[in-house]
Amino acid sequence: MSFREDTDDGKDLRKPFLHTGSWYRMGSRQSSLLGSSQVIRDSSISVVACVLIVALGPIQFGFTAGYSSPTQSAIIEDLGLTTSEFSLFGSLSNVGAMVGAIASGQIAEYIGRKGSLMIAAIPNIIGWLAISFARDVSFLYMGRLLEGFGVGIISYTVPVYIAEIAPQNMRGSLGSVNQLSVTIGIMLAYLLGIFVQWRVLAVLGVLPCAILIPGLFFLPESPRWLAKMGMTEDFEASLQVLRGFDTDISIEVNEIKRSVASTSKRTTIRFAELKQRRYWFPLMVGIGLLCLQQLSGVNGVLFYSDTIFSSAGVTSTNVASCGLGAVQVIATAVSTWLMDRAGRRLLLIVSSSGMVLSLLIVAAAFFLEDFVSDGSTLYSILSILSVVGVVAMVATFSLGMGAIPWIIMSEILPISIKGLAGSIATLSNWFCAWVVTLTANLLLDWSSGGTFTIYMVVCAFTLVFVTIWVPETKGRSLEEIQFSFR
Repeated sequence: MSFREDTDDGKDLRKPFLHTGSWYRMGSRQSSLLGSSQVIRDSSISVVACVLIVALGPIQFGFTAGYSSPTQSAIIEDLGLTTSEFSLFGSLSNVGAMVGAIASGQIAEYIGRKGSLMIAAIPNIIGWLAISFARDVSFLYMGRLLEGFGVGIISYTVPVYIAEIAPQNMRGSLGSVNQLSVTIGIMLAYLLGIFVQWRVLAVLGVLPCAILIPGLFFLPESPRWLAKMGMTEDFEASLQVLRGFDTDISIEVNEIKRSVASTSKRTTIRFAELKQRRYWFPLMVGIGLLCLQQLSGVNGVLFYSDTIFSSAGVTSTNVASCGLGAVQVIATAVSTWLMDRAGRRLLLIVSSSGMVLSLLIVAAAFFLEDFVSDGSTLYSILSILSVVGVVAMVATFSLGMGAIPWIIMSEILPISIKGLAGSIATLSNWFCAWVVTLTANLLLDWSSGGTFTIYMVVCAFTLVFVTIWVPETKGRSLEEIQFSFR
Protein backbone atom coordinates (compact mmCIF):
# COMPACT_ATOMS: atom_id res chain seq x y z
CA MET A 1 0.00 0.00 0.00
CA SER A 2 1.42 3.34 -1.00
CA PHE A 3 0.58 6.87 -0.08
CA ARG A 4 0.97 10.18 -1.81
CA GLU A 5 2.88 12.64 0.30
CA ASP A 6 0.59 15.56 -0.54
CA THR A 7 -2.98 16.08 -1.61
CA ASP A 8 -3.75 17.03 -5.19
CA ASP A 9 -3.02 20.63 -6.09
CA GLY A 10 -6.01 22.83 -5.81
CA LYS A 11 -7.87 20.54 -3.44
CA ASP A 12 -9.63 22.68 -0.88
CA LEU A 13 -9.51 20.90 2.46
CA ARG A 14 -11.68 23.59 3.96
CA LYS A 15 -14.77 21.91 2.48
CA PRO A 16 -14.78 18.30 3.60
CA PHE A 17 -17.80 16.79 5.30
CA LEU A 18 -18.09 13.20 6.40
CA HIS A 19 -21.49 11.61 5.94
CA THR A 20 -21.97 7.93 6.80
CA GLY A 21 -18.33 7.14 6.07
CA SER A 22 -17.91 9.09 2.79
CA TRP A 23 -16.50 12.56 2.16
CA TYR A 24 -18.50 14.93 0.02
CA ARG A 25 -17.02 18.05 -1.53
CA MET A 26 -19.41 20.94 -1.31
CA GLY A 27 -19.40 23.71 -3.86
CA SER A 28 -19.95 27.39 -3.26
CA ARG A 29 -23.71 27.06 -3.74
CA GLN A 30 -23.75 24.76 -0.70
CA SER A 31 -21.69 27.04 1.50
CA SER A 32 -24.72 27.85 3.61
CA LEU A 33 -24.77 24.25 4.78
CA LEU A 34 -21.11 24.35 5.76
CA GLY A 35 -21.50 26.41 8.89
CA SER A 36 -24.31 24.24 10.29
CA SER A 37 -23.04 20.77 9.49
CA GLN A 38 -19.27 20.70 9.52
CA VAL A 39 -17.36 20.16 12.70
CA ILE A 40 -16.41 23.35 14.53
CA ARG A 41 -13.17 24.70 13.17
CA ASP A 42 -11.12 25.30 16.28
CA SER A 43 -8.88 22.29 16.86
CA SER A 44 -9.65 21.49 20.49
CA ILE A 45 -13.34 22.38 20.21
CA SER A 46 -13.69 20.18 17.12
CA VAL A 47 -12.23 17.12 18.85
CA VAL A 48 -14.14 17.77 22.08
CA ALA A 49 -17.40 18.04 20.13
CA CYS A 50 -16.72 14.65 18.53
CA VAL A 51 -15.88 13.11 21.92
CA LEU A 52 -19.06 14.46 23.52
CA ILE A 53 -21.20 12.87 20.80
CA VAL A 54 -19.59 9.43 21.00
CA ALA A 55 -19.74 9.71 24.82
CA LEU A 56 -23.44 8.88 24.51
CA GLY A 57 -22.32 5.29 23.91
CA PRO A 58 -20.56 4.95 27.29
CA ILE A 59 -23.55 6.64 28.97
CA GLN A 60 -25.61 3.78 27.56
CA PHE A 61 -22.95 1.38 28.89
CA GLY A 62 -23.23 2.88 32.39
CA PHE A 63 -27.03 2.93 32.35
CA THR A 64 -26.99 -0.79 31.57
CA ALA A 65 -24.55 -1.44 34.42
CA GLY A 66 -26.53 0.59 36.94
CA TYR A 67 -30.01 -0.59 35.96
CA SER A 68 -30.08 -3.78 38.03
CA SER A 69 -29.35 -2.10 41.39
CA PRO A 70 -32.43 0.13 41.90
CA THR A 71 -34.78 -2.31 40.14
CA GLN A 72 -33.84 -5.58 41.87
CA SER A 73 -36.63 -5.78 44.46
CA ALA A 74 -39.33 -4.46 42.11
CA ILE A 75 -38.52 -6.85 39.25
CA ILE A 76 -38.27 -9.84 41.61
CA GLU A 77 -41.68 -8.95 43.11
CA ASP A 78 -43.49 -8.14 39.84
CA LEU A 79 -42.26 -11.16 37.86
CA GLY A 80 -41.78 -13.59 40.73
CA LEU A 81 -38.06 -14.18 40.20
CA THR A 82 -35.66 -15.87 42.59
CA THR A 83 -32.38 -14.25 43.64
CA SER A 84 -30.49 -16.63 41.35
CA GLU A 85 -32.71 -15.74 38.38
CA PHE A 86 -32.15 -12.04 38.96
CA SER A 87 -28.41 -12.62 39.34
CA LEU A 88 -28.49 -14.36 35.96
CA PHE A 89 -30.41 -11.40 34.52
CA GLY A 90 -27.77 -9.02 35.86
CA SER A 91 -24.91 -11.09 34.47
CA LEU A 92 -26.40 -11.67 31.00
CA SER A 93 -25.36 -8.19 29.85
CA ASN A 94 -21.79 -9.40 30.29
CA VAL A 95 -22.51 -12.55 28.26
CA GLY A 96 -23.88 -10.40 25.44
CA ALA A 97 -20.92 -8.07 25.81
CA MET A 98 -18.53 -11.01 25.34
CA VAL A 99 -20.20 -11.80 22.01
CA GLY A 100 -20.06 -8.11 21.09
CA ALA A 101 -16.40 -7.97 22.11
CA ILE A 102 -15.53 -10.89 19.81
CA ALA A 103 -17.12 -9.05 16.89
CA SER A 104 -16.09 -5.52 17.88
CA GLY A 105 -12.55 -5.48 16.53
CA GLN A 106 -13.41 -6.90 13.14
CA ILE A 107 -16.52 -4.75 12.75
CA ALA A 108 -14.53 -1.63 13.61
CA GLU A 109 -11.79 -2.64 11.15
CA TYR A 110 -14.06 -3.45 8.21
CA ILE A 111 -16.70 -0.71 8.37
CA GLY A 112 -14.95 1.90 10.50
CA ARG A 113 -15.40 3.28 13.99
CA LYS A 114 -18.56 5.23 13.13
CA GLY A 115 -20.25 2.31 11.41
CA SER A 116 -19.39 0.10 14.38
CA LEU A 117 -21.11 2.49 16.80
CA MET A 118 -24.14 2.66 14.51
CA ILE A 119 -24.44 -1.13 14.61
CA ALA A 120 -24.02 -1.16 18.41
CA ALA A 121 -26.84 1.34 18.98
CA ILE A 122 -29.57 -0.74 17.34
CA PRO A 123 -29.53 -3.86 19.61
CA ASN A 124 -29.31 -1.56 22.63
CA ILE A 125 -32.56 0.13 21.67
CA ILE A 126 -34.30 -3.20 20.96
CA GLY A 127 -32.99 -4.66 24.23
CA TRP A 128 -34.37 -1.86 26.38
CA LEU A 129 -37.77 -2.10 24.70
CA ALA A 130 -37.82 -5.87 25.29
CA ILE A 131 -37.19 -5.34 29.02
CA SER A 132 -39.78 -2.60 29.31
CA PHE A 133 -42.52 -4.84 27.84
CA ALA A 134 -41.38 -8.06 29.57
CA ARG A 135 -44.10 -10.27 31.01
CA ASP A 136 -41.81 -13.15 31.92
CA VAL A 137 -38.16 -13.90 32.43
CA SER A 138 -37.50 -14.81 28.77
CA PHE A 139 -38.01 -11.22 27.56
CA LEU A 140 -35.82 -9.93 30.39
CA TYR A 141 -33.03 -12.27 29.40
CA MET A 142 -33.33 -11.51 25.68
CA GLY A 143 -33.29 -7.76 26.29
CA ARG A 144 -30.29 -7.99 28.59
CA LEU A 145 -28.34 -10.05 26.05
CA LEU A 146 -29.08 -7.55 23.26
CA GLU A 147 -28.01 -4.64 25.46
CA GLY A 148 -24.83 -6.47 26.33
CA PHE A 149 -24.01 -7.13 22.68
CA GLY A 150 -24.22 -3.42 21.88
CA VAL A 151 -22.26 -2.46 24.99
CA GLY A 152 -19.51 -4.95 24.07
CA ILE A 153 -18.98 -3.16 20.75
CA ILE A 154 -19.21 0.29 22.35
CA SER A 155 -16.67 -0.57 25.06
CA TYR A 156 -14.01 -1.30 22.42
CA THR A 157 -14.88 1.22 19.72
CA VAL A 158 -15.31 4.43 21.74
CA PRO A 159 -11.88 4.48 23.47
CA VAL A 160 -10.18 3.49 20.19
CA TYR A 161 -11.98 6.25 18.26
CA ILE A 162 -11.14 8.86 20.90
CA ALA A 163 -7.47 7.81 21.02
CA GLU A 164 -7.21 7.96 17.23
CA ILE A 165 -8.69 11.44 16.85
CA ALA A 166 -7.23 13.18 19.92
CA PRO A 167 -4.03 15.29 19.87
CA GLN A 168 -1.33 13.62 21.98
CA ASN A 169 -1.39 16.36 24.65
CA MET A 170 -5.15 15.86 25.17
CA ARG A 171 -5.46 12.13 24.61
CA GLY A 172 -5.47 11.13 28.27
CA SER A 173 -8.09 13.65 29.35
CA LEU A 174 -10.32 13.02 26.37
CA GLY A 175 -9.90 9.27 26.77
CA SER A 176 -11.08 9.60 30.37
CA VAL A 177 -14.36 11.04 29.10
CA ASN A 178 -15.22 7.45 28.15
CA GLN A 179 -15.18 6.30 31.78
CA LEU A 180 -16.67 9.59 33.01
CA SER A 181 -19.65 8.96 30.74
CA VAL A 182 -19.99 5.42 32.07
CA THR A 183 -20.18 6.77 35.62
CA ILE A 184 -22.73 9.39 34.59
CA GLY A 185 -24.84 6.61 33.07
CA ILE A 186 -24.62 4.60 36.30
CA MET A 187 -25.59 7.61 38.41
CA LEU A 188 -28.53 8.40 36.13
CA ALA A 189 -29.80 4.82 36.50
CA TYR A 190 -29.50 5.04 40.29
CA LEU A 191 -31.13 8.48 40.48
CA LEU A 192 -33.99 7.88 38.07
CA GLY A 193 -34.58 4.48 39.67
CA ILE A 194 -35.75 6.26 42.84
CA PHE A 195 -38.51 8.12 41.03
CA VAL A 196 -39.71 5.91 38.17
CA GLN A 197 -40.97 2.36 37.87
CA TRP A 198 -38.58 -0.25 36.40
CA ARG A 199 -40.41 -0.46 33.05
CA VAL A 200 -40.29 3.31 32.60
CA LEU A 201 -36.60 3.27 33.54
CA ALA A 202 -36.00 0.76 30.73
CA VAL A 203 -37.73 3.05 28.24
CA LEU A 204 -35.49 5.93 29.36
CA GLY A 205 -32.50 3.66 28.61
CA VAL A 206 -33.34 4.00 24.91
CA LEU A 207 -32.51 7.73 24.83
CA PRO A 208 -28.66 7.74 24.69
CA CYS A 209 -28.48 5.53 21.60
CA ALA A 210 -31.51 7.21 20.01
CA ILE A 211 -29.58 10.49 20.18
CA LEU A 212 -26.24 8.90 19.22
CA ILE A 213 -27.45 7.54 15.86
CA PRO A 214 -28.20 10.93 14.23
CA GLY A 215 -25.17 12.46 15.95
CA LEU A 216 -22.83 10.02 14.19
CA PHE A 217 -23.71 11.53 10.80
CA PHE A 218 -21.90 14.73 11.81
CA LEU A 219 -18.63 13.12 12.92
CA PRO A 220 -15.44 12.62 10.87
CA GLU A 221 -14.19 9.06 10.65
CA SER A 222 -10.96 8.13 12.43
CA PRO A 223 -8.08 9.42 10.25
CA ARG A 224 -5.87 6.47 11.27
CA TRP A 225 -8.50 3.99 10.15
CA LEU A 226 -8.91 5.83 6.84
CA ALA A 227 -5.14 5.77 6.37
CA LYS A 228 -4.99 2.05 7.06
CA MET A 229 -7.74 1.48 4.49
CA GLY A 230 -5.71 3.39 1.89
CA MET A 231 -8.15 6.33 1.67
CA THR A 232 -5.42 8.95 1.52
CA GLU A 233 -7.48 11.99 0.58
CA ASP A 234 -10.21 11.17 3.09
CA PHE A 235 -7.61 10.53 5.80
CA GLU A 236 -5.94 13.92 5.31
CA ALA A 237 -9.27 15.74 5.06
CA SER A 238 -10.53 14.08 8.26
CA LEU A 239 -7.35 15.00 10.13
CA GLN A 240 -7.56 18.58 8.84
CA VAL A 241 -11.13 18.92 10.16
CA LEU A 242 -10.08 17.55 13.56
CA ARG A 243 -7.00 19.75 13.91
CA GLY A 244 -8.49 22.93 12.45
CA PHE A 245 -8.31 24.30 8.92
CA ASP A 246 -5.48 26.71 9.71
CA THR A 247 -3.29 24.02 11.30
CA ASP A 248 -0.29 22.51 9.53
CA ILE A 249 -0.87 18.76 9.75
CA SER A 250 2.02 17.66 7.51
CA ILE A 251 4.16 16.23 10.36
CA GLU A 252 1.30 14.23 11.83
CA VAL A 253 0.24 13.06 8.37
CA ASN A 254 3.72 11.73 7.64
CA GLU A 255 3.94 9.97 11.03
CA ILE A 256 0.65 8.20 10.43
CA LYS A 257 1.65 7.26 6.88
CA ARG A 258 4.91 5.74 8.07
CA SER A 259 3.09 3.85 10.80
CA VAL A 260 0.60 2.20 8.47
CA ALA A 261 2.83 1.87 5.39
CA SER A 262 3.75 -1.72 6.20
CA THR A 263 0.21 -2.88 6.96
CA SER A 264 -2.43 -4.12 4.59
CA LYS A 265 -5.92 -2.71 4.26
CA ARG A 266 -7.35 -5.60 6.25
CA THR A 267 -6.16 -7.20 9.47
CA THR A 268 -4.00 -10.16 8.38
CA ILE A 269 -2.10 -10.83 11.60
CA ARG A 270 -2.48 -14.44 12.72
CA PHE A 271 -2.41 -15.74 16.28
CA ALA A 272 1.05 -17.25 15.69
CA GLU A 273 2.48 -13.81 14.94
CA LEU A 274 1.37 -12.54 18.35
CA LYS A 275 4.41 -14.36 19.78
CA GLN A 276 6.60 -11.45 18.64
CA ARG A 277 7.42 -9.09 21.53
CA ARG A 278 6.13 -6.07 19.62
CA TYR A 279 2.72 -7.78 19.74
CA TRP A 280 2.56 -10.00 22.83
CA PHE A 281 3.88 -7.43 25.30
CA PRO A 282 1.30 -4.68 24.62
CA LEU A 283 -1.39 -7.35 24.36
CA MET A 284 -0.34 -8.81 27.73
CA VAL A 285 -0.43 -5.37 29.36
CA GLY A 286 -3.79 -4.55 27.80
CA ILE A 287 -5.42 -7.87 28.76
CA GLY A 288 -3.86 -7.80 32.24
CA LEU A 289 -5.18 -4.33 33.07
CA LEU A 290 -8.65 -4.98 31.67
CA CYS A 291 -9.00 -8.29 33.54
CA LEU A 292 -7.71 -6.88 36.82
CA GLN A 293 -10.05 -3.92 36.45
CA GLN A 294 -13.03 -6.30 36.65
CA LEU A 295 -11.60 -8.84 39.10
CA SER A 296 -11.27 -6.03 41.64
CA GLY A 297 -15.01 -6.61 42.17
CA VAL A 298 -16.18 -3.15 41.19
CA ASN A 299 -19.03 -4.47 39.01
CA GLY A 300 -20.25 -6.61 41.89
CA VAL A 301 -20.28 -3.52 44.12
CA LEU A 302 -22.06 -1.34 41.54
CA PHE A 303 -24.59 -3.93 40.37
CA TYR A 304 -25.63 -4.91 43.88
CA SER A 305 -24.88 -1.77 45.90
CA ASP A 306 -28.39 -1.86 47.41
CA THR A 307 -27.70 -5.34 48.84
CA ILE A 308 -24.29 -4.29 50.19
CA PHE A 309 -25.66 -1.17 51.89
CA SER A 310 -28.53 -3.18 53.33
CA SER A 311 -26.04 -5.68 54.80
CA ALA A 312 -24.19 -2.74 56.34
CA GLY A 313 -27.38 -1.59 58.09
CA VAL A 314 -28.22 1.34 55.79
CA THR A 315 -31.98 1.92 55.59
CA SER A 316 -32.19 4.28 52.56
CA THR A 317 -30.24 2.07 50.18
CA ASN A 318 -31.43 3.84 47.01
CA VAL A 319 -30.23 7.21 48.31
CA ALA A 320 -26.92 5.64 49.36
CA SER A 321 -26.51 4.16 45.87
CA CYS A 322 -27.12 7.59 44.31
CA GLY A 323 -24.49 9.04 46.61
CA LEU A 324 -22.12 6.30 45.50
CA GLY A 325 -22.80 7.16 41.87
CA ALA A 326 -22.15 10.85 42.53
CA VAL A 327 -18.82 10.05 44.23
CA GLN A 328 -17.85 7.96 41.21
CA VAL A 329 -18.63 10.80 38.79
CA ILE A 330 -16.64 13.34 40.84
CA ALA A 331 -13.62 11.03 41.21
CA THR A 332 -13.64 10.24 37.49
CA ALA A 333 -13.83 13.95 36.68
CA VAL A 334 -10.75 14.51 38.86
CA SER A 335 -9.04 11.66 37.00
CA THR A 336 -9.90 13.32 33.69
CA TRP A 337 -8.21 16.54 34.87
CA LEU A 338 -5.12 14.70 36.15
CA MET A 339 -4.64 12.25 33.27
CA ASP A 340 -2.33 14.39 31.13
CA ARG A 341 -0.69 16.00 34.16
CA ALA A 342 0.18 13.20 36.58
CA GLY A 343 0.40 10.46 33.95
CA ARG A 344 -1.31 7.07 33.57
CA ARG A 345 1.13 4.93 35.54
CA LEU A 346 1.19 7.09 38.68
CA LEU A 347 -2.61 7.28 38.78
CA LEU A 348 -2.84 3.50 38.43
CA ILE A 349 -0.47 3.01 41.37
CA VAL A 350 -2.38 5.50 43.56
CA SER A 351 -5.71 3.98 42.50
CA SER A 352 -4.82 0.35 43.18
CA SER A 353 -3.16 1.25 46.50
CA GLY A 354 -6.27 3.12 47.61
CA MET A 355 -8.47 0.18 46.64
CA VAL A 356 -6.38 -2.20 48.74
CA LEU A 357 -6.75 0.01 51.84
CA SER A 358 -10.46 0.62 51.23
CA LEU A 359 -11.27 -3.07 50.78
CA LEU A 360 -9.24 -3.94 53.88
CA ILE A 361 -11.48 -1.59 55.90
CA VAL A 362 -14.66 -3.06 54.43
CA ALA A 363 -13.58 -6.67 54.96
CA ALA A 364 -12.49 -6.02 58.55
CA ALA A 365 -15.76 -4.20 59.33
CA PHE A 366 -17.92 -7.03 58.00
CA PHE A 367 -15.87 -9.69 59.81
CA LEU A 368 -16.09 -7.82 63.12
CA GLU A 369 -19.86 -7.30 62.77
CA ASP A 370 -20.33 -11.06 63.23
CA PHE A 371 -18.99 -10.75 66.79
CA VAL A 372 -20.98 -7.65 67.79
CA SER A 373 -24.64 -7.55 68.80
CA ASP A 374 -27.07 -5.71 66.54
CA GLY A 375 -28.03 -2.23 67.67
CA SER A 376 -24.93 -1.64 69.76
CA THR A 377 -22.79 1.46 69.35
CA LEU A 378 -19.87 -0.59 68.05
CA TYR A 379 -22.13 -2.25 65.47
CA SER A 380 -23.21 1.18 64.21
CA ILE A 381 -19.58 2.31 63.97
CA LEU A 382 -18.65 -0.81 61.99
CA SER A 383 -21.62 -0.25 59.64
CA ILE A 384 -20.44 3.30 58.99
CA LEU A 385 -16.89 2.05 58.37
CA SER A 386 -18.09 -0.52 55.85
CA VAL A 387 -20.07 2.12 53.94
CA VAL A 388 -17.13 4.54 54.01
CA GLY A 389 -14.84 1.75 52.76
CA VAL A 390 -17.16 0.89 49.86
CA VAL A 391 -17.42 4.55 48.86
CA ALA A 392 -13.62 4.96 49.12
CA MET A 393 -13.12 1.82 47.04
CA VAL A 394 -15.34 3.17 44.25
CA ALA A 395 -13.70 6.61 44.46
CA THR A 396 -10.14 5.25 44.22
CA PHE A 397 -11.18 2.87 41.43
CA SER A 398 -12.57 5.82 39.49
CA LEU A 399 -9.37 7.77 40.02
CA GLY A 400 -7.34 5.40 37.85
CA MET A 401 -8.44 1.80 37.34
CA GLY A 402 -11.77 2.85 35.87
CA ALA A 403 -10.57 4.83 32.87
CA ILE A 404 -6.89 4.07 32.35
CA PRO A 405 -6.98 0.38 31.29
CA TRP A 406 -9.20 1.33 28.32
CA ILE A 407 -6.99 4.30 27.47
CA ILE A 408 -3.78 2.26 27.59
CA MET A 409 -5.35 -0.55 25.56
CA SER A 410 -6.29 1.91 22.82
CA GLU A 411 -2.83 3.54 22.92
CA ILE A 412 -0.41 0.60 22.97
CA LEU A 413 -1.95 -1.87 20.51
CA PRO A 414 -0.26 -1.54 17.07
CA ILE A 415 -2.71 -0.62 14.32
CA SER A 416 -1.86 -3.81 12.41
CA ILE A 417 -3.28 -5.99 15.21
CA LYS A 418 -5.73 -3.58 16.81
CA GLY A 419 -8.80 -5.38 15.47
CA LEU A 420 -7.76 -8.86 16.58
CA ALA A 421 -5.93 -7.89 19.78
CA GLY A 422 -8.57 -5.36 20.78
CA SER A 423 -11.26 -8.02 20.49
CA ILE A 424 -9.22 -10.41 22.66
CA ALA A 425 -8.60 -7.75 25.32
CA THR A 426 -12.23 -6.60 25.35
CA LEU A 427 -13.48 -10.20 25.48
CA SER A 428 -11.21 -10.88 28.47
CA ASN A 429 -12.58 -7.83 30.25
CA TRP A 430 -16.19 -8.84 29.73
CA PHE A 431 -15.57 -12.46 30.68
CA CYS A 432 -14.11 -11.34 34.01
CA ALA A 433 -17.01 -8.89 34.44
CA TRP A 434 -19.48 -11.75 33.86
CA VAL A 435 -17.75 -13.97 36.43
CA VAL A 436 -17.76 -11.18 39.04
CA THR A 437 -21.37 -10.16 38.37
CA LEU A 438 -22.63 -13.74 38.42
CA THR A 439 -20.84 -14.62 41.66
CA ALA A 440 -21.11 -11.33 43.62
CA ASN A 441 -24.59 -11.95 45.07
CA LEU A 442 -23.73 -15.56 45.89
CA LEU A 443 -20.42 -14.56 47.52
CA LEU A 444 -22.12 -11.85 49.57
CA ASP A 445 -24.64 -14.43 50.81
CA TRP A 446 -21.71 -16.68 51.74
CA SER A 447 -19.61 -14.05 53.53
CA SER A 448 -19.48 -10.29 53.03
CA GLY A 449 -16.08 -10.06 54.72
CA GLY A 450 -14.69 -12.97 52.70
CA THR A 451 -15.95 -11.45 49.46
CA PHE A 452 -14.16 -8.16 50.02
CA THR A 453 -11.02 -9.97 51.16
CA ILE A 454 -10.88 -11.76 47.77
CA TYR A 455 -11.27 -8.43 45.98
CA MET A 456 -8.52 -6.90 48.15
CA VAL A 457 -6.04 -9.63 47.18
CA VAL A 458 -6.74 -8.98 43.49
CA CYS A 459 -6.12 -5.24 43.96
CA ALA A 460 -2.82 -5.97 45.72
CA PHE A 461 -1.73 -8.03 42.69
CA THR A 462 -2.85 -5.16 40.43
CA LEU A 463 -0.45 -2.85 42.26
CA VAL A 464 2.43 -5.27 41.61
CA PHE A 465 1.43 -5.71 37.95
CA VAL A 466 1.33 -1.96 37.29
CA THR A 467 4.63 -1.33 39.07
CA ILE A 468 6.51 -3.97 37.08
CA TRP A 469 4.98 -4.01 33.60
CA VAL A 470 2.82 -1.02 32.70
CA PRO A 471 4.65 1.72 30.70
CA GLU A 472 3.94 5.44 30.87
CA THR A 473 2.24 6.73 27.70
CA LYS A 474 1.62 10.35 28.66
CA GLY A 475 2.74 12.94 26.12
CA ARG A 476 3.71 10.46 23.39
CA SER A 477 2.08 9.98 20.01
CA LEU A 478 0.43 6.64 19.25
CA GLU A 479 3.11 5.94 16.68
CA GLU A 480 5.92 6.58 19.22
CA ILE A 481 4.26 4.33 21.82
CA GLN A 482 3.76 1.46 19.42
CA PHE A 483 7.24 1.79 17.88
CA SER A 484 8.79 1.50 21.37
CA PHE A 485 7.64 -2.14 21.62
CA ARG A 486 9.68 -3.21 18.59
